[in-house]
Amino acid sequence: RAQKIRTYNFSQSRVTDHRIGLTTHRIDGVLEGDLDEFTEALAAEDRRRQLAAAGEE
Repeated sequence: RAQKIRTYNFSQSRVTDHRIGLTTHRIDGVLEGDLDEFTEALAAEDRRRQLAAAGEE
């Protein structure tokens, strides 16, 4: 079964990105395209993983 990427909880105005464990209570902004918080956190996680992988070589 495929992993969840993101959960939208409308009753609590909550969006959770399960890949990085980020939760925000700005569902309206996210649905309007304001994804900066998510893209910055995903980029930081990608950099962290790349550095960890480089350290293993």
